[in-house]
Amino acid sequence: MRARAGLVGLAVLLGGCGTVPTSSDPVPITQVADPPEDVGIEALPPVAGASPEEVVRGFVDAMASTTRNHPVARQFLTSDAADSWRDTDGITVISADYAPVASDDGTVAVTAGLVGRVDEQGSFTTGDGQSFDQTFRLVQEDGEWRITDPTDGLLQLEPDFARTYDEVNAYFLDPTATRVVPDPRFLVSGESQATALVDRLLTGPSPTLSAGVTNPLAGVELRSNVRIDQQVATVDLTGLPAGTSDALNVLCAQLVWSLDQLDDVRAVRVSVDGAPVDVPGVPDVQTVDDWASFDPDAVPAVSVGHYVAGGALRTVTAGDAAPGPAGTGQYGLSAAAVTADARTNQLGTTVAVAAAGGTATLLVGPYGDALAPVLTAGTFTDPTTAATRPEVWTVRDGGEVIRVPATGSPQSVSAPALPELGTVRVFQLSPDGVRAAVVVDGPDGGELLVGTVARSDDQVTLGDLRAVAPDLSQVVDVGWRTASELVVLAGAQDEDGTAPWSVGVDGWDLTALSRSGLPGQPTAVAAAPSRTPLVVAAGTLWQLVSGTWSTLVRGQEPLPGGAPFYPL
Repeated sequence: MRARAGLVGLAVLLGGCGTVPTSSDPVPITQVADPPEDVGIEALPPVAGASPEEVVRGFVDAMASTTRNHPVARQFLTSDAADSWRDTDGITVISADYAPVASDDGTVAVTAGLVGRVDEQGSFTTGDGQSFDQTFRLVQEDGEWRITDPTDGLLQLEPDFARTYDEVNAYFLDPTATRVVPDPRFLVSGESQATALVDRLLTGPSPTLSAGVTNPLAGVELRSNVRIDQQVATVDLTGLPAGTSDALNVLCAQLVWSLDQLDDVRAVRVSVDGAPVDVPGVPDVQTVDDWASFDPDAVPAVSVGHYVAGGALRTVTAGDAAPGPAGTGQYGLSAAAVTADARTNQLGTTVAVAAAGGTATLLVGPYGDALAPVLTAGTFTDPTTAATRPEVWTVRDGGEVIRVPATGSPQSVSAPALPELGTVRVFQLSPDGVRAAVVVDGPDGGELLVGTVARSDDQVTLGDLRAVAPDLSQVVDVGWRTASELVVLAGAQDEDGTAPWSVGVDGWDLTALSRSGLPGQPTAVAAAPSRTPLVVAAGTLWQLVSGTWSTLVRGQEPLPGGAPFYPL
């Protein structure tokens, strides 16, 4: 995959059993052609005289096969169980060090770490630190041990899962219809991946994301499998509602950005009922360059790193003071955020926090001009911005989410589940403004959650908060490296100290980042798409360059400061 490749995915397609015909009659595509023979794991049938533990191990190994219907895996089951077992009900991914233990009563208990689960549409949910425990009952059938009660769906070891599937983003639209929003899905490698991905788009966003995005492809069907010829994917649709010709641009952007991730696709041809779509100014064969304005990770050129030092707002350009009173230190700032307008390439509104005498004040004003107080509280989290709306968000007194529009009064955001989860220490919007990463106080220190921002005519809500990095403890800060990847400062379980990590927005692919060059444990982080991550360590600013943390001005002494951020 050219995009952030997943190591994981979903058995192509955990849906029904019909294939797409070559005629023009549209049908829902829930199962496509079998994957190539070299994809997945070669399943081995049971051997004569196998013990109960060996039968269970063989069954687990055989479920890693991508052959439709898993015929070899069914050989480890009794005849009745083989007929009734449904292998299309998602995948449970467990650690490779699982242990089957047989008992005298004809059962085998399997214990492992629960890595996560993948639903029928390919959405991954992390295991949330849980263990996996399942007991298989076996009986003798024709003189051989066979399993009588398999749980529907597949059970796969993490290495097998990672070897067989790719992580691919299905892209939907943010509420402003100006940017595509990633919705990670896991699909088996092979020729049918493009059709599977478009099918996921037609089916719609994952449950956790659906409230925050729109889907121009809702109700549309494929007339045939997606064809790829000389790296051009042809998508032939039908069933577009009447009067949707004006929406073809967002529909095409959604398809092109999604399919462009695949290794064998460089361009897309979109047809409706066999006729190429006619979008003014866009060629029949489209690329992401034709829809660059929808880039999920676009950042204005003016978005240079900022931080706070000595109560003053500064930039990472040699530590220069930001223009206006905020750059002089007169407000005694502790944190800030700035909006940026990609159309004008200008910085817009500054929202900053000043604390004195046990009271925190939220200040607002045009970038480079005077700031005025708008709210007071005991505490405010560091403000945060998104690239799709001129507004800044923060959390007051650890529990009340506040958004501050560029014009108008601050407004509370409904977050009904937040009070039960803990005091909020960090709150960061994704670049598209559809998700929020939140650090709350937990039993093991800071815990990282990701939620979805839903907007209606009269209300903004933060919901579907869920843990995405259960293997990390003592989370102290988080930033958005891309619209689908987070940078986290935290400790690993059973380890001391804080370090930088990256993790997918769905909790997959937790990876330790370099600590090389840092003078101590990092305490704050800033990240943005196509920008160098920044951290604060030992009270000084550092940037990640070629896998090593270096000072802001290479070859010079580190600059003191904290609360780094990138305007969006």
